[in-house]
Order: sequence, then C-alpha cells, then structure tokens
Amino acid sequence: MTKKNRRVRKAVLPAAGLGTRFLPATKAQPKEMLPVVDKPLIQYVVEECLASGIENIIIVTGRGKNAIEDHFDSSPELERFLESKGKTEQVEMVRSISNMLNFSYTRQKEPLGLGHAVLTARELVGDEPFAVLLGDVIIPGPCPATRQIMEVYEEIGIGTIAVETVPTERTNLYGIIDTQPADQTRWGKRLLRIRNLVEKPKPADAPSNLAVTGRYVLPPEIFDCLERTPPGSGGEIQLTDGLRLLAQEQGLYALEYEGQSYDAGDKLGFLKATVEIALQNSEFGEEFRAYLRELKL
Repeated sequence: MTKKNRRVRKAVLPAAGLGTRFLPATKAQPKEMLPVVDKPLIQYVVEECLASGIENIIIVTGRGKNAIEDHFDSSPELERFLESKGKTEQVEMVRSISNMLNFSYTRQKEPLGLGHAVLTARELVGDEPFAVLLGDVIIPGPCPATRQIMEVYEEIGIGTIAVETVPTERTNLYGIIDTQPADQTRWGKRLLRIRNLVEKPKPADAPSNLAVTGRYVLPPEIFDCLERTPPGSGGEIQLTDGLRLLAQEQGLYALEYEGQSYDAGDKLGFLKATVEIALQNSEFGEEFRAYLRELKL
C-alpha cells in the first residue's frame, strides 16, 4: 500500500443506539444530542474530526434520530430570525455547524451491535481507510486522538486504535488489549502491536490495563472481517471480535494517545464531562469554579 492510498478522508460515527442508560431523557431525543455545556455530544466528536483533517463524515443512525440530521443541516429560518435581531455572531455560529464537513447518513435498521453498525457504512466508505469515533467519548485538546492514530496509519499502513491506561479494578468496563512491543518507531513505547482483544474482562483475567478508548483508524479489510464475524451474545456483531480477526490476519496497532478522555456513556461520566468541560470554558469557567468551591457538601 502506497502512502497515497493511506490517506484517511472519511469517518464513521455510529449513532443508532437507543441510549437506554439515559432514560427518560432519551425517550424522545437521541442520546447523541444531549448537551454537554452548550453543545450536543455528537458535535464534540464532529469537531474532533474536523481538527484531525477528516473531510467526510458518515453517521449511522436509526429510528428517532432525525434530530442529528437536522442539527448538521442548514437552518435558513433560524438564520433569518437571528439576522433580524442583529445577532450576527449567532448567525455565523449556526452556519458554521452545517458547513463544517460533508455529511452522509445511513440506517442501521436493527440494533445488531457496534460491529454491524460499522458494517452498515461499507458502501459509503468504499475501498479506503477510515476512522471510527464513538459519540459517547469526548477527547478535547490541541492534538486530537483521531489525528494521532491517523498519523500512525498514514505512515505505517496498519490499522491503529487509541488506548489509555485504566485502573485494574475497572477493566470489566472496557475492551482490554493484549500486546507486544512494536518495531522501533518514532512513537517509542506508546505504539504497541495487538495480539488479542478481550471485551470487559474481570480484573483477574485482564491481559493488561490498556483500554480501547473509542477511536479507531481501520483499513477497508475490516469489512470482510466483520462479514465473517459470528453474532455474539444478544445476536450482536461486536466490533471487538472483528478487530481480533483483523489483528490476526492483517496486523493491528494500539497507540497510547496523548490527551484526556471523558466517558459520557453513562450518567456519572456524563456529569463529570459536563463539569470538567465547563471549568475549561473561557467565558464562565472561573466563575463556575468559584461557585463549586462555595458549595457546602
């Protein structure tokens, strides 16, 4: 594979889940549209794609997800209303959302697992490498995690996933990797070759404490792997199982990325993400910090 063919232009954002952990808030709205401070969850992920150099985003949706498409569509009525009120900054903000990137949508008709959701995007991705970003993980920062693993793939040509160290007692909450040192590279010990992936192992059974973070750059061969992946529990096709097959047949790397992630996939993680991102806000972060200090808990 030439370096020209290694360029990553597309990203797949699976967003077809029912969001049951956030009921009743998600009864009539997508989990991906829940606001973290002043932006919906999925917008943070799209902004990471933009900052990483992605050009085209493919969002895998399902029933009841029209609000996602509406959010990234143009809104001429709203723009005209804001213009009539002289709110030019808000007009530009609304326009910038729909103009960020090229958006495409495809439906996952049944909730058959994350691997199946990625497989649903096969025709739109085509025969080229692509990124996958999970919408309930926010990784802000000047050097996006997606950009970091894109650079590995574009130089080496092997699929790469972002990982981070988690406490041993929490390995049962994540996909955990079994690794060996990679060949000498400019990433040093942060780049590892994956031997195996284990989904949510008990601490005593975990091969390491390196957890998959929800950012992947994958070659098109992953689709063939997913096609051959049998359904697991609940009849779902797991991305982890497809990645295990890819690692065996094509090779797969893990990069301990530089940065901090916020797991907004459950209520407590969502609250932590909201508080910490609010504290970083240049407009009211310091005032919010002072308020938190004044709380008598």
